[in-house]
Amino acid sequence: MSSGSAAAPGPRVPLPNILTFGTLGIPIAAMLVIFGVYLPRHYVSLGIDSFKPGAKAAFLAVTAAITLTRVIDVIFDPMVALWMDWTKTPIGRYRPWILLGAPLVILGIWKVLMPDGHVTTLYLMLWLVVTYAGMSMMNLGLAAWSAVLARTYDDRSRVFAIQQAMAVVGSVLILTLPIFTHGKIAAGVKASMPILGLILIVAFPIALAICTGFTPEKVAAIAARPKFKASDYFRALGRPSMLRLVLADLALTLGPGTTAPLYVYYFHDAKGFTIPDVGFLLVSYIGAGILGALVWGRVSMRFGKHRTVQIACVAYSITQTILMALPRVYPHYTFAQALPTIIGMFSVGFCASAFLLLVRSMIADVADEVKLEVKQDLTSLLFSMVTTTTKIGASITVLIVFPILAFVGYNGAEGAVNTPGAIFGLEMCYLFAPIILVWFGGAMFFGYKLDAKRHAEIRQGLAELDVAAAEESLVGPTNQPPAVAAE
Repeated sequence: MSSGSAAAPGPRVPLPNILTFGTLGIPIAAMLVIFGVYLPRHYVSLGIDSFKPGAKAAFLAVTAAITLTRVIDVIFDPMVALWMDWTKTPIGRYRPWILLGAPLVILGIWKVLMPDGHVTTLYLMLWLVVTYAGMSMMNLGLAAWSAVLARTYDDRSRVFAIQQAMAVVGSVLILTLPIFTHGKIAAGVKASMPILGLILIVAFPIALAICTGFTPEKVAAIAARPKFKASDYFRALGRPSMLRLVLADLALTLGPGTTAPLYVYYFHDAKGFTIPDVGFLLVSYIGAGILGALVWGRVSMRFGKHRTVQIACVAYSITQTILMALPRVYPHYTFAQALPTIIGMFSVGFCASAFLLLVRSMIADVADEVKLEVKQDLTSLLFSMVTTTTKIGASITVLIVFPILAFVGYNGAEGAVNTPGAIFGLEMCYLFAPIILVWFGGAMFFGYKLDAKRHAEIRQGLAELDVAAAEESLVGPTNQPPAVAAE
């Protein structure tokens, strides 16, 4: 029986509102591809803190910069979330934070992708902190706004699925630039990085205007409530459903995430693809998310979100194993010889696209549960927990794999020739972690209780609270004696 069958149908967000809201996700996704996949390799190739490109010092310097930046960023996220949950302005709660974050992101892109002269670890750290501070404001604002935009269990799957599909478009566009520019602009090529930065700087203001200018933000009228207490936050974060989601999100981020900083190295040096073709393979992986987001959103309406994540985990482990077993291509390979790897990347990307989409949708459901119990809206804070795990995952992957590459003598400079032993070390780094971590993430959902039926009960309780709050705002507190209320 469908997991969603127990939930009463509710109002659906109009498609035009979803499309305007999802517009900002397009440049964000493009930026995250550049920063997550290509930036570490780019700064190693620049010779950060070292005039010998590809030296061990460059690997370790990039590792230190990214890891320390993520530590700072992890502290910043909950602070932003706390302030965001208190925000009340004429233009909404979340819109102002997105507008404040965008200039920081644009400034950070300019400084990180278009550095002037020799770069140092301190320089990279400073501007990564600026970039990620702005990105925290934007991502938390968008995530929490999504929970307000869509109110029902199944409609949240629909909204998050369409948003993710739109974001994938941004990633695909940035990676297919070699086709449109006849190879003159390609992610992963040192000379192209400043041009990619300029494209992002132009794209962000346009998407920002569409998203914030045309998407409604419904702010419910809430009567005066008791002041927040620290115990309210700890009670919210200590809920079993929230702890499961945080642990699962960390594992499901770390799994595919361990391959990101190694991706270009692995498919170029271990599998034999050229740098432009490595980008096209990534198009196959990321582009699969357009179909995957829509399919997994529909599947979750049939089986429930947590069961769908588990199905995707099993499918991911199978497709990742097959991808790793595919043979290396050789110089002057044909499209037919590359096709198995293209299909393999598409399959792995299709499965991985379920993780972010469904976990974020479940966080919105937990936010409703918390709101009903503690009578406070902690949506931003709860979303900050999973954005924090994503950042921790990103920092851990670099912290683990880059020192290992330095240890085995792998040279990450553009055009470097590596020994068979160094390439074998690269392959071992790429091979083992993803499947184990994804299985751990899926295991977190055994015994998960917040399904469609339970969420329908929560929404009913919240509807009753909204009615009581509206009455209280008109006639005064309803739980006081009539004489007091009359005063």
